[in-house]
Amino acid sequence: MGLLLRLIVAAGLAADAIVHWMFAPDMAYVEGGAIGGDLLFRIQAAVAGVVAVIVLTYGTRWAYALAFLVASSAAGAVVLYYYVDPGALGPLPAMHEPVWYIDKTISLVGEGGAALAALAGFFVARRGRRPDEDELFDVEPAGRF
Repeated sequence: MGLLLRLIVAAGLAADAIVHWMFAPDMAYVEGGAIGGDLLFRIQAAVAGVVAVIVLTYGTRWAYALAFLVASSAAGAVVLYYYVDPGALGPLPAMHEPVWYIDKTISLVGEGGAALAALAGFFVARRGRRPDEDELFDVEPAGRF
């Protein structure tokens, strides 16, 4: 179960990273904010890729929590900027885009799937390395000389 959840999270984050990386050059022309849209998309792609590797490598509760934050925030941004035009938000540029296309669908499905799997993984994963019950009671007999 743990491996399957890790693979789902990593695949969803990989889809997110690929789509953001592909569209980063197109976002260079977005106006407003102190951070360019292209830089924002490249940062999102890099963070999603790194967190995918972290989840695959560790599969701990903190890794799942980090993956949930990255995936759910990206999914929320896609939906927000499709339906609402908030303009520039602080250092973020005005990213409103009321057009839907297949790459947005790929990104949203990946992010949503990763967020849900990361949430499930958070509750399934162990907190840390605790000995199993068998290990607690598996006492080696004293050796003979």
